[in-house]
Amino acid sequence: MYFHGTAVRRTALTLLRDGTRNVDVARQLNIPLGTISYWKHVDRAKRGECPGRPSPPCPRCESELASPAYSYLLGLYLGDGHIIQNRAMRVPSLSIACADAHPGLMDECEQAMRSVFPGNSVCRVRRKGCHEVKLYSKHLWCVFPQHGPGKKHERPIVLEPWQQAIVDAHPWEFVRGLIHSDGCRITNWTEKIIGGVHKRYEYPRYFFSNLSGDIIRLFTDTLDRVGVAWKMANPRNVSIAKRAAVALMDTHVGPKH
Repeated sequence: MYFHGTAVRRTALTLLRDGTRNVDVARQLNIPLGTISYWKHVDRAKRGECPGRPSPPCPRCESELASPAYSYLLGLYLGDGHIIQNRAMRVPSLSIACADAHPGLMDECEQAMRSVFPGNSVCRVRRKGCHEVKLYSKHLWCVFPQHGPGKKHERPIVLEPWQQAIVDAHPWEFVRGLIHSDGCRITNWTEKIIGGVHKRYEYPRYFFSNLSGDIIRLFTDTLDRVGVAWKMANPRNVSIAKRAAVALMDTHVGPKH
């Protein structure tokens, strides 16, 4: 390997700063083009002139957060989302698991991510029976302060005041995100004997299931705010079965698609 002296490097940088093309500097000094390009990159980085694309601003601190989309995305994150960053990753990633059986939900999730993080790319990673809708951003800790070590149901989940204000302003988007992640709309049925004849009755209902008592409480508190009657089917499942409540949910949420 041939090492170029400090004087040669200084001469190359002087030419580059004066606007001489990389290829012309390489020819003039008889130095490989890759070496010239590397010297220019390091020099610009030291002077704060990053040659790459500037980092997108924080959607919360440095720009105006898309509140309706964020309320929906927050519901998805609390249900089926996770944020990870390991030693091999310089930037954390947000992933929302979306079943392949619901392509419309996957599209809505991606659109919400793009609305909340307009300067970031969103991708889909194939998994067995589902896709992870995913993005990378160094601002995830700021936008989702509920992240922490361990599983969500093993630590407290409490909304920050600014998050609660968004949920209060867009409660149906939050409910919709939670249902689209850890909820469902099903059709129950029963049989009754009337006049000696068996008759089958069907009726729709919504369920929401989560291991975290805090997340269930956020869900039920929001249902109370929008006037949806509910009851606990068991400690982990919320049931919405009254006709008027189901009608409200059908209007604002609907089944997964």
